[in-house]
Amino acid sequence: MSKRIALNAFDMTCVGHQAPGLWKHPRSRADEYNTIEYWTDVAQVLEKGLFDALFLADVVGYYDVYQNSAAPVIRDATQIPVNDPFMQISAMAAVTKHLGFGVTSAITYEQPYPLARKFATLDHLTKGRMGFNVVTSYLKSAAENHGLTEQISHDERYEIAEEFMEVCYKLWEGSWEDGAVKRDRVNGVFADPALVHPIQHHGKYFDVPGIGLTEPSPQRTPLIFQAGASSRGRAFAGRHAEAVFVGGIRPDLTRVVTDKLRDEAEASGRNREDLKIFAMLHVIVDETDAKAEQKRRDYERYADTDGALGLVGGWSGLDLGRYDENDVLEYIKTDSIQSFLTPFTTADPHKKWTIKEVAKHISMGGMGVPIVGSPQTVADELERWIDEGGLDGINLAYHVSPGSFEDFVEWVVPELQKRGRYRTGYEGTTLRENLYGKGQTKVLGTHPAAAFRGAYAGRPSAADTPARQLAL
Repeated sequence: MSKRIALNAFDMTCVGHQAPGLWKHPRSRADEYNTIEYWTDVAQVLEKGLFDALFLADVVGYYDVYQNSAAPVIRDATQIPVNDPFMQISAMAAVTKHLGFGVTSAITYEQPYPLARKFATLDHLTKGRMGFNVVTSYLKSAAENHGLTEQISHDERYEIAEEFMEVCYKLWEGSWEDGAVKRDRVNGVFADPALVHPIQHHGKYFDVPGIGLTEPSPQRTPLIFQAGASSRGRAFAGRHAEAVFVGGIRPDLTRVVTDKLRDEAEASGRNREDLKIFAMLHVIVDETDAKAEQKRRDYERYADTDGALGLVGGWSGLDLGRYDENDVLEYIKTDSIQSFLTPFTTADPHKKWTIKEVAKHISMGGMGVPIVGSPQTVADELERWIDEGGLDGINLAYHVSPGSFEDFVEWVVPELQKRGRYRTGYEGTTLRENLYGKGQTKVLGTHPAAAFRGAYAGRPSAADTPARQLAL
């Protein structure tokens, strides 16, 4: 039986996400990103198309490497201005019943105690539809504007992330036992303090001695997304991620990455299939191949290569404006996204990318690969990517929003359903059930979060720990 294709929409709370300049197209509503109506419309389109989740990227800095300035990206609205991705979730949840929401948080500049509460709160309000995309941030501007004089090194950011996640797991899975919440109106007991525990975490980066602030949410731990493809990032994903986001230029090259990720999961004591791996693609579809190609040419007229090179500068740490556009891009290790340069430099020894080619590619869909054609052509390519790339699903980026998603729902979803490769209804009510099947609301037993499930039973509780100690 052919594997069912999982599907996330890939978006960001900004005007220009992965297709710089396309916000100017008449079909685009992306410049309405400041309105609740825009986001609720997007969410309803995605739920109509039975998407697993809306995956919201985020940055807490801006792209100022290209031309040593933020001016190019500000001019073209390339990921700036950008809003907080948490704020519209409740509104979107109110107009949908099944669509999940994967929200990015740069944990290098967060504290686990309040962030754990934020995700648990939204998991309650969405009735179990939250996902947490764990990123360590890669922008120097983010470091500078969070009080640091320089970027924390790539590998140390992952060390911080390891401990950060441990604290969150203790709060989500361990602090409140099953059955702690009584809601006993007769005896006046909402929760039993004997079943609520301080986590007493004292680590290298974080000290969190107290109890979790929220009662257990439907999933307890939100579905964990991650997008690191460097060796350190793969190790982190293999240990923590449930859904992993990868890039790639060809399915066979992507397969190398997916195999390495599954190897890391296995090395961490998990099953290879525990990881649900998504590649970013963008689709231009119409009734026929010719009409789709005409649509692509129309979109290309609005693309902005300056905005694209602004993205490249932030992702790679390299100012490509200093070079001739016909120069070949070479791999250089930086403290930015180490995996970004690989598809354009070392992944395929037979292909050399010039800076001009990279800029054109990025301007029409960021790090994703374009698929252009009729519903049949697009479905053929999606199946090839899934099967040859060792993938579970697609993170679908857009050229115009919500138009690109509307086209996909109208043309591609029925074709995939006809082939038995896409769901015809939702299996459960939580995000984790969307990916793992009905009834799987909590993390799998092989996930590191599961080790903290019930781990504090029989240990000091809120009933016998001084309040001042809980608040330390």
